[in-house]
Amino acid sequence: MTHAISLHPQIAFTLGVATMALMVIILRIRATKRPVTPKGIIMPPLGMSTGFLMFLHPSTHFPVWWGLIAFLAGAVFLATPLIWTSRFEVVNGEIYLKRSLSFVVILLVLLSVRLLLHGYVEQYISIPQTAGLFFTLAFGMILPWRAGMYLRYRRLRRSLAASAGAEQG
Repeated sequence: MTHAISLHPQIAFTLGVATMALMVIILRIRATKRPVTPKGIIMPPLGMSTGFLMFLHPSTHFPVWWGLIAFLAGAVFLATPLIWTSRFEVVNGEIYLKRSLSFVVILLVLLSVRLLLHGYVEQYISIPQTAGLFFTLAFGMILPWRAGMYLRYRRLRRSLAASAGAEQG
């Protein structure tokens, strides 16, 4: 005879979000073992942008100014420390992203804030709206961070090319 284990939806949700966060941390750490490419910098925000399709469903709608505040909060409070602490290093002519504890810390802070505020926020707005706001906050983090990384990467790539040209000339 088998017994089904039932989980409260909130516990299942929390476990799911924690598992996804852990997977992102592991993927980011593994990514530092491979050279950085422009595609690798640009693709995460492009891939994540498909999440805006959730706003096609009316249950996710909220006032535009809420979205602007969420985006700006992500850009200022989450992206800024990532931009400051994301550093590249050159190894054998290849560009690598240095491991950064700040990414893990910011991801854990974002997860904690979402989990801690979830019960409070859902008293005032629906769960789909909460998901939309937190998605907008996260997108506000990743877009400026990756844009800053891309600009830094291009600058470093140009200086490597210039120094290689100077050595040959």
